[in-house]
Amino acid sequence: MLSQTKLDIWTGTEALLFDLDGVLTPTAIVHELAWRRLFEDYLAAVGRGPAYADSDYFDYIDGKPRFDGVRDFLASQGITLPEGPEDDDASHETVQGLGNRKNRLFNTIIETDGVDPYPGSVHLVEAARERGLKLAVVSSSRNAPAVLRAARLAEAFPVVVDGAVAAREGLPGKPDPATFIRAAELLGVPRSACVVIEDAVSGVQAAAAGGFRAVVGVDRGAGAETLQAAGATHIVDDLAELL
Repeated sequence: MLSQTKLDIWTGTEALLFDLDGVLTPTAIVHELAWRRLFEDYLAAVGRGPAYADSDYFDYIDGKPRFDGVRDFLASQGITLPEGPEDDDASHETVQGLGNRKNRLFNTIIETDGVDPYPGSVHLVEAARERGLKLAVVSSSRNAPAVLRAARLAEAFPVVVDGAVAAREGLPGKPDPATFIRAAELLGVPRSACVVIEDAVSGVQAAAAGGFRAVVGVDRGAGAETLQAAGATHIVDDLAELL
């Protein structure tokens, strides 16, 4: 049963491992919009259906490495595409091409509108730094450094394990716990002293499998019961609730 006791975020904790999109910044909304534009345009161009639905983002894409999201959504539509090279042109109808097209859409939106972090998340980061906790960002996105800079949070996170790091080091993406484990290693903190903060089902599953002190699920739309089923030990609507 889900704990109804407020998590003591400080006692016994040496490090906080944050997901980025949907936890520190509302860029999950931007990702969702970019994915919607990508697949609505693609399905219309190839004359395939059913249409892209709101639930598709949470069911097949949210929290996963970009190209896994492409593969899993296409599979749900009964579509198989060639893989293509990793740097495939965004105009090509390949898994890598569509993934790179999505990335281009995402960056266009970010450059146009900017990024404002969640105030409650900023308060928690500031409090953690004041107490001397170590901080890391663990994100499936390859855009994590750029988003942190745009949100004026880069200085707070000396360790960033993102999609680019995972690819370079051969780390499997969420729901595998490897990227969270790697962040704890880079911080030099045992997993038993790390608290993971996630909003995506695949991220919560990854953290739950990693043997961390606690897994905080931030309910930005996935649903408290869903996050609980995925392995969250505590659930909040905003990170200020942990203060």
